[in-house]
Amino acid sequence: MAPATPASAPSASSASPASAARAARILARPFTLGGLTVPNRIVMAPMTRRFSPDGVPGPDVAAYYARRAAAQVGLIVTEGTYVGHESAGQSDRIPRFHGVEQLAGWAEVAAAVHAAGGKIMPQLWHIGMVRSAGQPPYADAPPVGPSGLRIDGTEGTGKAMTRADLDAVIAAFAQAAAAAERIGFDGVELHGAHGYLLDQFLWARTNRRTDAYGGDLVARTRFSAEIVAAVREVVASDFPVVFRYSQWKQEAYDARLAGTPAELDALLTPLVEAGVDAFHASTRRYWLPEFDDSDLNLAGWTKKLTGKPVITVGSVGLDGDFIRAFQGEGAPVRGLDNLLDRLEREEFDLVAVGRALLADPRWAAKVLGGAFDELTAYDPATLAALS
Repeated sequence: MAPATPASAPSASSASPASAARAARILARPFTLGGLTVPNRIVMAPMTRRFSPDGVPGPDVAAYYARRAAAQVGLIVTEGTYVGHESAGQSDRIPRFHGVEQLAGWAEVAAAVHAAGGKIMPQLWHIGMVRSAGQPPYADAPPVGPSGLRIDGTEGTGKAMTRADLDAVIAAFAQAAAAAERIGFDGVELHGAHGYLLDQFLWARTNRRTDAYGGDLVARTRFSAEIVAAVREVVASDFPVVFRYSQWKQEAYDARLAGTPAELDALLTPLVEAGVDAFHASTRRYWLPEFDDSDLNLAGWTKKLTGKPVITVGSVGLDGDFIRAFQGEGAPVRGLDNLLDRLEREEFDLVAVGRALLADPRWAAKVLGGAFDELTAYDPATLAALS
């Protein structure tokens, strides 16, 4: 493995002219996913914004996404949106992907992005037991999970899901996916990461079931695989279905679903067989290797094991000062050259950018145009408003 780059390594904002030209060449290549061709390799990562009163995305949300599309983001994955089940989540400012008014709002978002020349997928989401971790329920429906356990493995205020609960949530994801295709979206992403409901089934700490949905790693994938299969059944065969997953959880950064490549293969294979078109492998630092004796990150291993297209993500475009100050870490940072090396080797296919696109809506256009010196650095205050 190559030695760690020092903390003072160049970030995206200090790229040389040669690096800037290389970034434009490598990132500007189109990519086809199912029936969807995106114009370049840059993806906007899903980021919760809480700017949708009553779960309805308004004109400001449409403009927010359209600005990124107009500035050459190849594919936008929206913030997480609740599927239509009473337990999915009830924050009154997080968007929902069900209901007449809510879907009408999302149709306007998709139309605005398309008018700006972009492509867009909603991220479909059920938060599971996360909201019971020291928080009151948002609605009368109790939070649910595979075993009614919080992310830390302790008893929560919710309940273990029954067979009827499982069927209802599977149906809710399928209904949301069908709605996404109907109102003009270009694909869907299923949120199976970060300790939310699907991930709670995948993880041994939160899944203590003794039925067909618990036990070994393959059994723990069954719920997610059934959701994928149900979604695949109600959308067109070339409508892309992306599955986002992670090892880490919101309250457990060191969590591991798979400790070896063989275990990761066991996790991913049922999802591929169910109909996943691509994976979005979420890490907090894209440059960190996932397993010993290999430089491959989680996305790289995912592509190697499945052969499916993969999106990588994790601090792309952020500098060392941000990582140290905001995350409380002194982890070394890598400039875009490291990312481009991996992309050129086809370790993964697409690159998701998160906070850097919050700070600078024109991040993609500036990077593709070689204007690295014009990039706006991320500041947590950027989260305060849509821009």
